[in-house]
Amino acid sequence: MKTKLLDKEIINSAEIILNKYNLCDHCFGRIFAKVDTGKTNPQRAEIIKKKLKNNKNIKPSECYLCEGLFSEINFFVELITNYINEYEFDSFLLGCRVDDEIIIKEKEILSQIDIDFSESIKTEINRETGKIMEDQLKKEVDFKNPTIMIILDTQFNSIDLQIKSLYIYGRYNKYSREIPQTRWYCKICNGIGCRKCEFKGQLYETSVEELISDEFLKLTKGSDESLHGCGREDIDVRMLGNGRPFVLEIKNPKVRNINLQKIKESINRKNKRIIQVNNLRESDKEEIIRLKKADFNKLYKVKFNCKTIINNEKLKKAVQTLQGSKISQLTPSRVAHRRANMVREKHIYNCKIDSLDGSIATLTLETESGTYIKELVSGDDNRTKPNISKILGAPCQVIKLDVLEIKGE
Repeated sequence: MKTKLLDKEIINSAEIILNKYNLCDHCFGRIFAKVDTGKTNPQRAEIIKKKLKNNKNIKPSECYLCEGLFSEINFFVELITNYINEYEFDSFLLGCRVDDEIIIKEKEILSQIDIDFSESIKTEINRETGKIMEDQLKKEVDFKNPTIMIILDTQFNSIDLQIKSLYIYGRYNKYSREIPQTRWYCKICNGIGCRKCEFKGQLYETSVEELISDEFLKLTKGSDESLHGCGREDIDVRMLGNGRPFVLEIKNPKVRNINLQKIKESINRKNKRIIQVNNLRESDKEEIIRLKKADFNKLYKVKFNCKTIINNEKLKKAVQTLQGSKISQLTPSRVAHRRANMVREKHIYNCKIDSLDGSIATLTLETESGTYIKELVSGDDNRTKPNISKILGAPCQVIKLDVLEIKGE
């Protein structure tokens, strides 16, 4: 049977509490918060006190438990709204901290009775403050995915914020062979700045990440950013075609409503012949996971030099050997310091000759994601098998490498 406010066990417990403690209606009613849902805690208090013929009217400032907190709700609302005034947000969630002494008192009071229909004082403060904020700000409380999470410290009247990142999907082209995808912090000073890096904190003047994010940070007033790419190309490799998919994460943005078309035009205008961005749209954290897990085939154009004049028939044999084959690649020596040392099997789906001029050849290849093309050409001391150098019978090295397309996105 469903418990009612005027049930005997409720009334008996209420009488015990009222006889021992001076509680405001919020704190008294909260002891029975899970009974007769749909009522406020002060309404529950009024009903029970009327049944007990108890005419005590304890103000929050005189309350043994909350010590006046419930008379400060409007003050908390004003404090919060002033603090978050410079942030754009669609939804919010409120949390609070209260003095440890209040939590101890709350446990003490509840230990006097054998029933448990209460809610915590934090829950009521959050709810009562949140209701007023919803009405004043015309914003909704979102328990699952709020734009802004507000933590109110009622003891010190201070506020901490957790701001949902702003995520922007796009595709970038990289036309320069001299910049990395992301920042390369100096290994000596870890980004602080030293003689080794000429006090710049990083090994390269700029990166794709910085050229894209600078415009976003300026407009959103965000505190920091991260570029999450669908794979990466080496510094000396161009990203052509329809570009590489990425999600830019702007952390702690104050401005969320931005014109992506204007940002795209600005980035592309300032960085001609270096990078270009396209297909900008709003995204989310889940898309980062999707891109990181993606296994898209890549189309490459590779130009390489052989130590001897390349025999046309041998080059055809190399192409035929690789076409539709599976190669094994032990982690390349150049990345062994940051990658697990293991053998990876990769498919070469297509391979064709574009040109041959003496010792220089150009091929177009479609390969499985994660294939090391430079090592496919050089062999990397036979760590990649089969390899073009081995088939041609002479050492070969990549001159130029371009990503022409990332397929499947």
